[in-house]
Amino acid sequence: MTPTPTSADSSALDALIGTIAALREHCPWMGALTHESLVEYLIEEAYEVVDSIEAGAVDDELRGELGDVLLQVVLHARLAEERGSFDFKDVAADINAKMIRRNRHVFKADGSLQESFPASVEEIILKWDAAKRAEKPERKDPFEGIPPHLPALAAAQKSLDRAARAGLDIDAKGAPADVVIPAIPATEEALGELLLAVVAGAREQGLDAERALRAAVRSFQNNQVRPS
Repeated sequence: MTPTPTSADSSALDALIGTIAALREHCPWMGALTHESLVEYLIEEAYEVVDSIEAGAVDDELRGELGDVLLQVVLHARLAEERGSFDFKDVAADINAKMIRRNRHVFKADGSLQESFPASVEEIILKWDAAKRAEKPERKDPFEGIPPHLPALAAAQKSLDRAARAGLDIDAKGAPADVVIPAIPATEEALGELLLAVVAGAREQGLDAERALRAAVRSFQNNQVRPS
């Protein structure tokens, strides 16, 4: 069976939820927050977690940054609870159910563990994609659901991943004839230097590299021929 939260886990979460409820009621600044005004903080806190991980932060720092992200989740859930929509427990229950539903290579429908587990990541990805398709059979576009405000590089990476998993052609054969595809470095460090050099060159030409890549990603998505 799946692990169940301990009383200590529940007490810590309940205490946090209670603290936020009290702040919403008695702190004018906290009480004025909205989903819209919290967006900038959610993005900022998420990036601070990324910074901590990539900087090799000690566990205490990472724990603190994760707490800041959790605060954003609790705040959004509290706002929804105040208008009678849903609460934090609903959020937790929904994501738990989704993880069980989408990971049938690990869980049975009732949440208990399977008798055996897949041996390869490729098999796991196939089962995950099949579960997602079963949830939304009407979704035919492999790029649907990619957040439109993702940074351009992240959007490009995710779009190429989605295209590959959908069996679409993602090689460079469709590139314009005057575009020279550079050799891709063998390490992420060298790749980062190449990307920085491209951005620097774009800047010297008065071009916006982020906007240019975002447009290229949109063009890539729109021009893909979906398999029948």
